[in-house]
Amino acid sequence: MITVFNRKELLVTTDLKRQANVQNLLAAKGIEAFVNTVNITEHGRAFGSNRSHTGSFGINQTAMYEYHIYVNRKDYEYARSLIGVIG
Repeated sequence: MITVFNRKELLVTTDLKRQANVQNLLAAKGIEAFVNTVNITEHGRAFGSNRSHTGSFGINQTAMYEYHIYVNRKDYEYARSLIGVIG
């Protein structure tokens, strides 16, 4: 089980396909992964979102989300070597 205390961030990407490929590869190799999805247009604002002030003009719609992939610390080095295979 992955917890805040035993996890390590493996990858941060805005590419949904890459996130899915990495997650599928890790699962195929028996490595448990946790993905945290962050909407970067709203991240870091105390009240409302950036969109409420500026709209969505100029925002790359494919890069609105960051996918943070975490694995157990004991699996980190192996997982890191695996994701090098898929680029």
